[in-house]
Amino acid sequence: MNDSVVSTAEPTRPTQLPISLITSDGIAAAAEATAGFSMPSPDILLSLYRKMVLGRRFDVQVTALTRQGRLATYPSAVGQEACEIAAVEALAPQDWLFPTYRDTMALMTRGISPLESLKLFRGDWHMGFDPNVHRVAAQATPLATQALHAVGLATAARLKHDDVVALTFLGDGSTSEGDAHEAFNFAAVWQAPVVFVIQNNQYAISVPIAKQSHARTLADRAIGYGMPGYFVDGNDAAAMYAVISAAVENARAGNGPTMIEGLTYRVEAHTNSDDPSRYRDQSEEAAWRGLDPISRLDAYLVREGVLTDERRDEVAAEAEQLAATTREAMSEEPAIDPLELFEHVYVNERANLVEQREFLARELASTEPGSDP
Repeated sequence: MNDSVVSTAEPTRPTQLPISLITSDGIAAAAEATAGFSMPSPDILLSLYRKMVLGRRFDVQVTALTRQGRLATYPSAVGQEACEIAAVEALAPQDWLFPTYRDTMALMTRGISPLESLKLFRGDWHMGFDPNVHRVAAQATPLATQALHAVGLATAARLKHDDVVALTFLGDGSTSEGDAHEAFNFAAVWQAPVVFVIQNNQYAISVPIAKQSHARTLADRAIGYGMPGYFVDGNDAAAMYAVISAAVENARAGNGPTMIEGLTYRVEAHTNSDDPSRYRDQSEEAAWRGLDPISRLDAYLVREGVLTDERRDEVAAEAEQLAATTREAMSEEPAIDPLELFEHVYVNERANLVEQREFLARELASTEPGSDP
């Protein structure tokens, strides 16, 4: 775990510039940029590197499969690997993750198989995995609703004296939702052990951050709720891990919530149905591609003598195997039973649902081979 400790004193305003431990050139940042946070150990940095490489290869493969019609839709998180992987790595096994629809990479990193994590986007299930096994809630498509769920679970854990922290992702656009305000406010009021990680990827679909908020940073809102707020370079995996780990430790110690803004960029389209060329310049995308989080960490680890060519090749081979596994999983035709729509709706079945299920069962039976027309 990280040695840095989030202050429990009166919350202060986030730093003017984003907290950074590794520069975009792959060099250790100057002391004034670190805000007192320590560089994670080489083992942790290697783990972050490996999982970011795996996460990107998975994401790129799924995007390709979506273009082939294997999935109904998919929101890519390429470029946001540092935020997603660092957050998952900072959690203990008993902690809970509350993701958004864009955080499939985080689900995979948490141990959910490619097939289970993609059932939502294939239209097979609303949720293709057991949340209690992985301590991961359903991916939320409605903006910011998952933040309320995280606060509720974290508050229940505090009341039960369970050693559990809830971490929830939000996008920059979702922070404008009323649900986000309610989650921030009550997390602070109840001192819930929850960490809010805002992935500020610059756009809420086509709306740039400048048209969403006039605040200096989104993390500035934290002080208004009475919680610590941190503005972090979201493409610096080391900094994201250091700050998130400290916030998780702070929450676990009973010191309440923390808001963390990771400044990053959504490199790909919002989803496969989006055309980002209609609202942003290619020069902007190119500039952010030059700040790639994986290349940055790669350069630092090489410079420090931690990452060898052999180790890089091993990780790349592992990533290709993951891509092959994902392709195979998406090539299998799912066994779908339409009657499952009526399961897990009510404990005590209602008459109208029983009637509808029986009607659908008759319709399905009439389409089976050998049935009367």
